[in-house]
Amino acid sequence: MSHSTRHPLLNSLVKQLTFIDEKRVELQDLYKANAPNPERNHPFFDVYVDEVERFIVEFDQRATSSLPKVFIGSQVSVVFEEDNFEDQFTIGFPEQSDPDRGYISVLSPLGRQLLLRSLDEVVPVSTPNGETRVVIRKIDFKDYQ
Repeated sequence: MSHSTRHPLLNSLVKQLTFIDEKRVELQDLYKANAPNPERNHPFFDVYVDEVERFIVEFDQRATSSLPKVFIGSQVSVVFEEDNFEDQFTIGFPEQSDPDRGYISVLSPLGRQLLLRSLDEVVPVSTPNGETRVVIRKIDFKDYQ
C-alpha cells in the first residue's frame, strides 16, 4: 500500500531517512565515539531506520502530532521519578543540539537512551550525575530543522 508523503510528519521522516542514508558512515562514527563501550557496535541507525520505515508503512493520515515512540524531531516530556521533576527535550541531529534551549542530540547520553522509547515507558537513564529513571509522559513531533 502506498502512502502519500504530503502529511508534514511523513515528509519530515522521509527527509530524515534520506539524511541518515547520505550521512550513515559519519553518523555511525559519531555514535561509536560517544557510546559507552558495550554499545559501540550496536547498529543504532539501522534499528532506527527500520522503526521509522515501519511507522511510515503503518501511518494513519488522521494522526496528530502525537507519536507512540520517540523519533528524531520529537519533543519529549519526561518526569524524573526520584523528585517528580518534569522536563522537556527536543531530540535532533548533532548539529541541531542546543541544550540551553532544550534541543539535545540523538547521540547525547539522554537522547540515545530516549530514542525509540514509548509513551508512558519507564526508562532507566545514565547521566553524568548518576543513574535515574524517567517516565515518558508526552511525545510530540516538532519539525524544527
